[in-house]
Amino acid sequence: MTVHPSLQSSIDAWTHSIEAIAELVTPLVEGEWSRATDLPGWSVRDVVSHVIGLESEMLGDPRPIHTLPRDLYHVRSESARRMEVQVDVRRHHTAPEMLGELEYTVIRRSRQLRNETRQPDTVVRSALGDERPLDLVLQMRAFDVWVHEQDLRRALGKPGNLDSPGAQVSRDLLLKTLPGVVAKKAQAPADSAVVFDISGPLEFMRTVRIDAEGNGRIDSSVSLGPTVTLAMDWDLFHQLACGRVRPAAVAGHIKIDGDQELAAAILDHFAVTP
Repeated sequence: MTVHPSLQSSIDAWTHSIEAIAELVTPLVEGEWSRATDLPGWSVRDVVSHVIGLESEMLGDPRPIHTLPRDLYHVRSESARRMEVQVDVRRHHTAPEMLGELEYTVIRRSRQLRNETRQPDTVVRSALGDERPLDLVLQMRAFDVWVHEQDLRRALGKPGNLDSPGAQVSRDLLLKTLPGVVAKKAQAPADSAVVFDISGPLEFMRTVRIDAEGNGRIDSSVSLGPTVTLAMDWDLFHQLACGRVRPAAVAGHIKIDGDQELAAAILDHFAVTP
């Protein structure tokens, strides 16, 4: 048996991004591993540790037994504590140790994915510890690895891959969150329409339409006379959606036409990742 065709795009996206991460960090000197990223409390080493840790869990490796220090100001929830264990346990690893473990983990995980024979709807344990369909779990891993690739690129001053396979998987996942953001969190009024006009390497336009019952749906057709239009580039869109920047800090890079109050509410609730 071979990999189910509907899973291959997520596997290819994951492979592209994980290999990009390896290429980014392989030439780093020891001090560069400690460079800060946009993630509170996390360095380049910490981001790579997070990726290694979650892929190890996907391989079925046991979670490390480790007690976190009490002074980690950025750890504010139980889910954050769960994530932090895989990071903190590697905080004093040297560059060669990090590279060796990353390479070994990528080899093992790549082999596992090449040999994946389960159906897309098979319920499996995700890296977050819950159970979800296999196709969604693989999409989420491709998304997570691409987003962290971008975290590393910003920290290291090496932009790129904004239109890669991982970027495309990430776009598709983030678009699915927009109806909930607009309709439920921002509470857009009934019978309204919100247009997202995104430029850059991954250009697209989507409209979220709110029906009479307040439910949202998204489509690619152009809305005539939308309630509000938000225009920005793809890099900023994904950073906002992933909570890497605050809307107020990048207000000058977002063009808003229409209902300013609704636009502000949407941007205030735009981040959909922990």
